[in-house]
Amino acid sequence: MLTRTLSAALLAGCTLALAAAATHRVAAADAATPAADHAQIGSFGLDLTGGDPSVKPGDDFARYANGHWLDSAQIPPDRASWGSFAMLRERSLQQLRELLEALPATSPAGSNSRKLYDFYHSYLDTEAMERAGLDPAKAVLTRIEAARTHEDIAAFMGRPELQLTAPVRFDFDPDEKDPDHYMIDVLQGGLGLPDRDYYLKPDPVYQELRSKYAAHIERLLKLAGQADATQAAKSILELETRIASAHWPRAKTRERDLTYNPYTREALATFAPGIPWPQLLGGAGLDTQPRFIVFEPDAVQALAKLFREVPVERWRQYLTYHYLAGNAATLPKAFDEEVFDFYGRTLHGRQEQQARWKRAVAAVDAGLGEAAGELYVQRYFPPSSKAQMLELVENLRASYHEHIEKLPWMSAETKKVALEKLAAFRPKIGYPDKWRDYSALEVRAGDAFGNVARAAAFDWERQVKRLGGPTDRGEWGMTPQTINAYYNATFNEVVFPAAILQPPFFDPHADAAINYGGVGGVIGHEMGHGFDDQGAKSDARGVLHTWWLPQDTEAFHARVDRLAAQYDSYTVLPGLNINGRLTLGENIGDLGGLSVANDAYHRSLGGKSAPRLEGLSGDQRFFLSWAQVWRNKQRDEDLRSQVTSDPHSPANFRINGVVRNVDAWYRAFDVRPGEKLYLPPEERVHIW
Repeated sequence: MLTRTLSAALLAGCTLALAAAATHRVAAADAATPAADHAQIGSFGLDLTGGDPSVKPGDDFARYANGHWLDSAQIPPDRASWGSFAMLRERSLQQLRELLEALPATSPAGSNSRKLYDFYHSYLDTEAMERAGLDPAKAVLTRIEAARTHEDIAAFMGRPELQLTAPVRFDFDPDEKDPDHYMIDVLQGGLGLPDRDYYLKPDPVYQELRSKYAAHIERLLKLAGQADATQAAKSILELETRIASAHWPRAKTRERDLTYNPYTREALATFAPGIPWPQLLGGAGLDTQPRFIVFEPDAVQALAKLFREVPVERWRQYLTYHYLAGNAATLPKAFDEEVFDFYGRTLHGRQEQQARWKRAVAAVDAGLGEAAGELYVQRYFPPSSKAQMLELVENLRASYHEHIEKLPWMSAETKKVALEKLAAFRPKIGYPDKWRDYSALEVRAGDAFGNVARAAAFDWERQVKRLGGPTDRGEWGMTPQTINAYYNATFNEVVFPAAILQPPFFDPHADAAINYGGVGGVIGHEMGHGFDDQGAKSDARGVLHTWWLPQDTEAFHARVDRLAAQYDSYTVLPGLNINGRLTLGENIGDLGGLSVANDAYHRSLGGKSAPRLEGLSGDQRFFLSWAQVWRNKQRDEDLRSQVTSDPHSPANFRINGVVRNVDAWYRAFDVRPGEKLYLPPEERVHIW
């Protein structure tokens, strides 16, 4: 979900959000305008107009809390989903737009302000893109066409601008067994569709999507003047199908102990001899690096064999398509519209392309995110919010401590290490202490294509240069304007960007139950990633190793296996169920986070009873706040993509799938046997 400075591999499965969304109109927190002294949603922070009281909470809590909204809200035509996250994202885009458009064109050359101005306005200048045609891409396209050997192709696949679609790709992370130093990961890649299932499943819906994908490839290559576009499209689809056949399933790639496989540079040549490693590494600027971590060993071996078997001509076609598709947003409109038609409309159900200004803001966030973030927090993030968040974090930490101490299934020895890890959790709130230095990034007025390419190269070179040096534990993997949060296992930290600290997640004037059910559940979720099925494999320093006694591991897996089985049973679309293994870490985070946040809420009351507000008890408000956060509508196409490739469960299951395992929810809403969500006490999953 996400443009990140930390790698996708590092953060996969540890973020809070899918592309969910919001429903409430709330006032912007502007430093120039004093904050309201009352809750921004309803009288105490909860939207009581969106529920459906005709539904029993125990039959469908998501609908009880959000049913009226679900019936009446419309997904905007440029969106694949709409709800609490998406509305805040929309608001963040608008706030950044105002900041960017207020920058003077006369800012000093080389300053962040001038770079932001030129990057943003160049991206808006579609007339310049039409005049330039394919000229900005011709240098790379010509070199691809000139490739005659597999060594030539490998050198190109190593380049930063082609890495995202290379069958064997690289990423940068702290070493999971030595978090004080960076490491280079070698991973499977190379697919244009969301996941291997899109190529391999025989269902008619996937057959149709494959046919549409081939037709899209053909049209895009024809726009570029390729004479053999029809044959090339068939070749590319067949090649990617073979790549998909070699891939590990998504759920398997989550297993951190399976994906830590160190190799020296010299050993790569004998491990996977089909790839010309000197050329591939040289293209990436990694030819002097001594050591690598291979994530999916047998998949990389199979892809290396495939690389050598496939003729160079077919790789040229493959690279040409992916280079054009990856850069279509800054090419003439026909290219941009063709890529949107398939990836936006066909795969995700969007009816319209987003306004150009929204995409320009997103491009700035990707290329100069912290420079924009510095402006954002100056305007929109009051220090008081950070102080309140730190208090919430400490209440959550205290509640987790109490939960771990009382666990009936964990030994005293393992509890001791778990509590050490909990004590070492580092919360990062709002924005980094040190902003990124963009002085080496060249931004040219009127050159959107080049600016995007140079920004990608700048970030790649930045990461290459620090290899061998100490890790930067102050670095952030998200910009402050991002509506999301994450847990980083190798630094044992939880990170909450400024932009998510707004209603419905957090409101300094809302009832405590609302904040603990909203952002408290978020904090608990992220802290819970440190103790989910993968995060629990690292210790307090973030080192990947076994610190559990065998009987504790066995007891833990008995519980998480039951949770995975619950989610496996949930049907999202006809013939499509949630993958309980793929989503397991996020589901553990939701379950543990909500349970601990509920106890933290009661801790915050200081022994006093919660007042009733508009007829609702404190716990009722708490659970309704959690449901309000996950209020979301989603197009079927986007749901299919999410369930196939995303480790997050769809939003309504992040409500119903969680609460039915939480005892306090049963008491709050008097849920009884015979109601659809009811689980007997012995069938409820309690982990942390």
